[in-house]
Amino acid sequence: MLPIRVEEDREPASRIGRGMAQMERRGDIDKSWITKPRGSAEYRDGLNRFLDFAFANASSDGMIHCPCPLCGFRFFQTREDAYDHLLMKPFPPNYTFWLHHGERTVDESSRDTETLEPTGNSGNQMLDMVHEAFNIPGLQGDNENMMDEVVGDGVEGLPNLSDEPSREARAFQELLEDGEQRLYPGCSRFSKLSFLVRLYHIKCMCGVSNKAFGLILELLGDAFEHARIPKTLHDAKRIIRKLGIGYKKIDACPNDCMLYQGTDQDLSRCKRCGASRWKQKTRKNSIVKINAVVKKNGKPQAAKVLRYFPLIPRLQRLFMSSKTAMDMLWHKRGTNSDGYLRHPRDGEGWKSFDRRYTDFSGDPRNVRLALASDGFNPYGNLSSKYSIWPVILIPYNLPPWICMKQTNFILSMIIPGPKMPGNDIDVYLQPLIDELKLLWAGVDTYDASEKKTFKMRAALMWTISDFLGLGNLSGWNTYGGRACPTCNLDAETRRLTFSQKWCYMGHRRFLNRDHRYRQDRSRFDGKVEDRSPPTKLTGRDVLRQLEGVPVSQGKVQAMGGKRRRGQQTVVQDESPWKKRSVFFDLPYWENNELRHNLDVMYIEKNVCDNIVFTMLNESGKSKDHLKARKDLQLMGIRQDMWPIEGGKYPAAVFTMRNPEKDVFLRTIKNVVFPDGYSSNISRCVDLKQRKLFGLKSHDCHILMEHLLPIASKHVLPTPVSAVVAELSAFFRLICSKSIDPQQLPLL
Repeated sequence: MLPIRVEEDREPASRIGRGMAQMERRGDIDKSWITKPRGSAEYRDGLNRFLDFAFANASSDGMIHCPCPLCGFRFFQTREDAYDHLLMKPFPPNYTFWLHHGERTVDESSRDTETLEPTGNSGNQMLDMVHEAFNIPGLQGDNENMMDEVVGDGVEGLPNLSDEPSREARAFQELLEDGEQRLYPGCSRFSKLSFLVRLYHIKCMCGVSNKAFGLILELLGDAFEHARIPKTLHDAKRIIRKLGIGYKKIDACPNDCMLYQGTDQDLSRCKRCGASRWKQKTRKNSIVKINAVVKKNGKPQAAKVLRYFPLIPRLQRLFMSSKTAMDMLWHKRGTNSDGYLRHPRDGEGWKSFDRRYTDFSGDPRNVRLALASDGFNPYGNLSSKYSIWPVILIPYNLPPWICMKQTNFILSMIIPGPKMPGNDIDVYLQPLIDELKLLWAGVDTYDASEKKTFKMRAALMWTISDFLGLGNLSGWNTYGGRACPTCNLDAETRRLTFSQKWCYMGHRRFLNRDHRYRQDRSRFDGKVEDRSPPTKLTGRDVLRQLEGVPVSQGKVQAMGGKRRRGQQTVVQDESPWKKRSVFFDLPYWENNELRHNLDVMYIEKNVCDNIVFTMLNESGKSKDHLKARKDLQLMGIRQDMWPIEGGKYPAAVFTMRNPEKDVFLRTIKNVVFPDGYSSNISRCVDLKQRKLFGLKSHDCHILMEHLLPIASKHVLPTPVSAVVAELSAFFRLICSKSIDPQQLPLL
């Protein structure tokens, strides 16, 4: 028998406060006074009712937490002081659930209950997420009988949860129990599951180490002994893992020759190079390997492991939430009345795909994907060389303000280092290609918005990368005299004798027929340009060029030795193709209008660096140097820039003198942007040495599109500054959120 709690009747105000609290739980108290003017009678009356409620239920020594903006719930105030504060400063407009003033503890009958009530808090939102994660819509009624209702009603598209021993059913039941269980007796804001998810989210967003997170859990458990908090990181991950989707570890050849999967998963050596699958021990303080395998817990450790995140369950999860499922239809339902380009669905590549594959475009739930990849050093720039390559997928069904957020990117795989995969990236992409083939045929998926199953299909529209990444993904050789994939075999190149670099001279062929630059000999290569732009290659044209191209996967070390510095080869290969891209295994890839895209941020940074460092005439980074002047002399053009005797050369019209550098750099250093618009570019300016350093990609983005035309306007001649302004306007247009298609031909 529970002990009877006896309370003495303190004062009428206390009884009034408790009565108000009970009314509040039924929604009978009007809180609209919070948004009224502070001098109005409605605001003053509502403020008095709030103070009556707060002092009746949450006072301590005659004081309460003051919710005014100055105190911010941190300081206690008396009734008179709190009243004055909330008259001088506004009442927090979002503070409609008076958590800090007794609203959560006013109903004595619910203080000792162990399950959450339907109050619309984070705990119930977490239960909704659990329902949708397991393809089970929220059901009305008691949660205790929820499983019986699911099995008995036979809702279309639901998984079979009637088998009690099934792993999915047990995970669902355990998550339901954690989602319904209060964090501690009397807590109505958090459940055990919602608190843990919030805490783990903070760990991931702030980069908290596993050790620190484990210590935090221990501290919380010791400080709040009645709270249902996991004691260790292992226990926390065991709960979190039920909400997520796992990944696969696939062993790979250390020379990138093959993956140990399918029929090859039991092999211990590579079929091509014969390298061992397992990590070999080395002698102490030496790189010499000995004939012994590294083991952990009695199991041999693979020399290289690909971490692959299956795509199908991740796409299916997009439709398990009713909100996300509706967002996935935006590309079809969203209107585009003015014809501007704001989303890939407005482009010709998307429309061409729709016209060719009408069965695919007929269902707007079918997913369009883009693939992006690039390498980075996970250990920082100062550590040893190491290149790891994540592969990211972007679902384009979502609106542009959602699909381009990092939280909506889909991590497909992490290709391990220490060396970049190069052309052997196709070996690691094979599991993804296999899934994309299945998705083209269709997989059964539950749609939470319509509460039924449909056949979900998906297609890869194109890739996004820098120029070197384009070569790895497409198979085109981005080095040498045929590096331009647009000109293809019709590229016009020249090997600069002194600079020892390839120069691409055929860019004027892209201009209009009547453009004056086509007839200009002296400013370019001494020739008149009368050729038309190169023909755009289709996927079938590329496949014809790929016929007979030998493909050799892996990085088996050649015995030819190192190439000496300065030693170059001018002999071109018969075919600039290095491989047949694995993307051509997709049945629709050769018909895609646009297969590979370049990331404009990389291009913009390279262009910005070349312009800025050339104008500042920075040694080692400027493109204007003695070797370049000798090449001009050898080509017989730009006689005013030829070098003179003694290894000197006249200053170019685009080169700044020291006073001009001071004005240019001071303008960049003193500019001020709104918060969040740009990083602190002034930190990259060194006025004493007259240099710019440490420019990141986004710094160059802001510098190129906004600062460069302004800073160079009064320090460079008008013809030069006008070109800089036009180039800035070009990048500003193609990087804008909306583009008028009629302006693109003018670029």
